[in-house]
Amino acid sequence: MEFSRVQLRPGVWLTHLHEEKFKTACFSVNLLTQLNRETASMNALIPFVLRRGTSSCPNMEALTSRFEELYGTSVEPVVRRIGEIQCCGFYASFPEDDFLPGSESILRDVLQLTTDLLLSPVTRGGLLLPTYVESEQEKLLDLIASRLNNKRAYAVSRCIEEMCCCEDFAVSRYGDEESCRSINYRKLSRHYKTLLQTAPVELFYCGRAKLRTVSTLLSELLATLPRGEIDDEIGTEIRMNALEAQPRYTEEEMDVAQMNLVIGWRLGECMEEPDFPALYVFNDLFGGSPSSRLFLNVREKLSLCYYASSLLDLRKGLLLVSAGIRPERYQAAKDEIFVQLRALQDGEISAEALETARAGVISDLRSVPDSQSSLESFYLSQAVAGLDYGPEELAELVREVSVQRVIDIARSVECDQIYVLKNGSETEEDTTDTEDGEEHAEEN
Repeated sequence: MEFSRVQLRPGVWLTHLHEEKFKTACFSVNLLTQLNRETASMNALIPFVLRRGTSSCPNMEALTSRFEELYGTSVEPVVRRIGEIQCCGFYASFPEDDFLPGSESILRDVLQLTTDLLLSPVTRGGLLLPTYVESEQEKLLDLIASRLNNKRAYAVSRCIEEMCCCEDFAVSRYGDEESCRSINYRKLSRHYKTLLQTAPVELFYCGRAKLRTVSTLLSELLATLPRGEIDDEIGTEIRMNALEAQPRYTEEEMDVAQMNLVIGWRLGECMEEPDFPALYVFNDLFGGSPSSRLFLNVREKLSLCYYASSLLDLRKGLLLVSAGIRPERYQAAKDEIFVQLRALQDGEISAEALETARAGVISDLRSVPDSQSSLESFYLSQAVAGLDYGPEELAELVREVSVQRVIDIARSVECDQIYVLKNGSETEEDTTDTEDGEEHAEEN
């Protein structure tokens, strides 16, 4: 696999991976903008509205027919949040020319259709169609409301909202219901035109076509992309310390079958110069795998929860632990989570555990090149962060992670938020934080 990264126009960058092991190729275009509450829903809505039709294929029927002509090509809207940067655009997947009848080439047609979705939407009087905007607005509202369907994911998102209440990271990638309802077709049309002029653009291609071929085609197809003053100041603010001296506690009631506990830490001073390989290994040891301390001890050995796992947001510098528990075991489960973190801080890491964690992380990283969508997601995140190493290079760095590097990260974290989602019929005593629990939180 050959990696290249080139600038095609002001604020327009192409990441190109030449890879011949897949029978399909993929291409994505992403507009990058600062995440904030006022514009998040508009940014999220734009690719869904644009996907309804172009000037040459003005409705879904015409688009579907065109996709079929291109041998089942698919182009779908994508909305992502990477740190405090919102990424909105399209992801296209299409068969490689080598596997088409008579070696027919569809690369240009697919790239043109995808860029047409971005640059040449069907309009009336220069404005996006009201019917398309209103239809997709209702779907986005349903999507925003649907987060309640997955209580575990909902609890994690609510912990982030409370933990980062003074930061842009509290905003969902889809925005919120109030902001979404305030959108109309005139407002969205103006914002769409502004976004095209100011947003940095990240392009990604993975397939058999050479860099020169892809870059030449895209330079031509994006020649009409309006470029004004590019917003190069977008980024993510990383808070090193907790918002208050004591971890904040938030409790919410809902009709849930089990209590959901989420604990959030700031990764702390280790984010000044992030040691990404060691961060991956630390998370694997703590709660990121079936061999982690949370899984083996809190869940399996002590049976204090139905599940317990940790996840990292390396772009924002957060560590989150999510656990499903019975109400009567809340305090014991919460205390034990801090006990397991303290064990890592004290260096209770065997050579076998460290090697298992390193092997697990390396295996995960080496699986990234097995999927084009995983490669696209990985390299987009790298581009947003200003990094250029690939998954294989990162995997090799993981081999060198030492116990001391993991300990340093464990000692750096600082607890900021404890969030509980419980059934309204549970008694107050079930979730009351005791002084002992607060001491565990403060120490970590």
